[in-house]
Amino acid sequence: MEAEGRVPGPPLPAGGEGPGADSHLAASVLGTARGPLLAAAEVLALDDEEDDLEVFSKDASLAEVNSFSPSVPISPSSMINQYKFEDGPELRDLFITVDDPESHITAIETFITYRVVTKTTRGEFDSSEYEVRRRYQDFLWLKSKLEEAHPTLIIPPLPEKFIMKGMVERFSDEFIETRRKALHKFLNRIADHPTLTFNEDFKIFLTAQAWELSSHKKQGPGLLSRMGQTVRAVASSVRGAVKNRPEMFTEMNNYMETFSQKINLLDKIAHRIYKEEREYCNEMKEYGPIHTLWSASEEDIAESLKGIAGCIERCCRATERRMAGLSEHLLPVLHEYVLYTEILMGVLKRRDQIQGELDSKVDALANKKAEKDLFSEEIGKLEDKVERANNALKADWDRWKQNMQWDMRSTFTNVAENNLRYYEE
Repeated sequence: MEAEGRVPGPPLPAGGEGPGADSHLAASVLGTARGPLLAAAEVLALDDEEDDLEVFSKDASLAEVNSFSPSVPISPSSMINQYKFEDGPELRDLFITVDDPESHITAIETFITYRVVTKTTRGEFDSSEYEVRRRYQDFLWLKSKLEEAHPTLIIPPLPEKFIMKGMVERFSDEFIETRRKALHKFLNRIADHPTLTFNEDFKIFLTAQAWELSSHKKQGPGLLSRMGQTVRAVASSVRGAVKNRPEMFTEMNNYMETFSQKINLLDKIAHRIYKEEREYCNEMKEYGPIHTLWSASEEDIAESLKGIAGCIERCCRATERRMAGLSEHLLPVLHEYVLYTEILMGVLKRRDQIQGELDSKVDALANKKAEKDLFSEEIGKLEDKVERANNALKADWDRWKQNMQWDMRSTFTNVAENNLRYYEE
């Protein structure tokens, strides 16, 4: 008997190509054949106009996957194992682990700290291993310092500070573990970044004891300085659209608007599927005991009823494993890239603010001939600043897109593999 009485989704077009191929693939991988979900999933043609938007690589087409050697057993599991990804990241010299959450209760507040263990072979570190404890506010401080030092680099997202009331208890084991995993990924994304990994504040975050970090935080920019930065940012946004924005960054902005719509839709569909699977599993947990009780009063069909109860129990266990795969591998990755869309839009705005400063100086120079030399010097500095910002964002943009495509392929392949095992069972 199959793991559940629902029919798997429709078969994919050969080769994974053709109109709607990506939407069929997304729907099939998510493992649902229900009408509303398929209708929503078909909107997810991530390759509408350009190949950069596609989530899955077409290098490993389904036609190639289906061409088995006679010596290879033809089974769903062997199919999924034939997907090959690119080579992994280069050898690393910095390893970070976030674990061992601890609850702290004071007269003022209750908070959680996490152990951050760092192992490294880098010469700029005084030791090869460090162990410190950090709370969520320390991670927020690090993220703000990275954004301040590198305004046009893509800083990885942190999990949200607040959660919806009634959804998950803030200090529940489930919430703490979910946050721990997100903080672990945040630090390792920074460690893998070619520029952020050498940031001095990042090094201090990993190595300084609590009192040392607290002292270092107090050395940051004062209130007036922060107010000045905010005023400049607001003034820049009030000026309106940038006049001389390069076409490349306009395309980036359009890409992110489309990506934001589609990743948010994927996130909603995945959560809806998880909710329906949970409801389905809860129903099966009720049906199993009912058939067992029923068998006690029906001697003629007692064995059949017990067999059905056992089958329902096996289906329930398989569904729980499938749900665990969704909650561990799919939902966190989709939500991380939902947060990434906000970060990318912020980076593009900061780049535009730098461009806006240059445009305003050029306009002022045209109106003030007497101060031409002074303005020319300032314009030269701003031109250099814009060029550095553009180069930094272009390099980080390509890197982010490669990571995003890798994450999406590996995530959906993992979900597909779990679905195959589920239906095999």
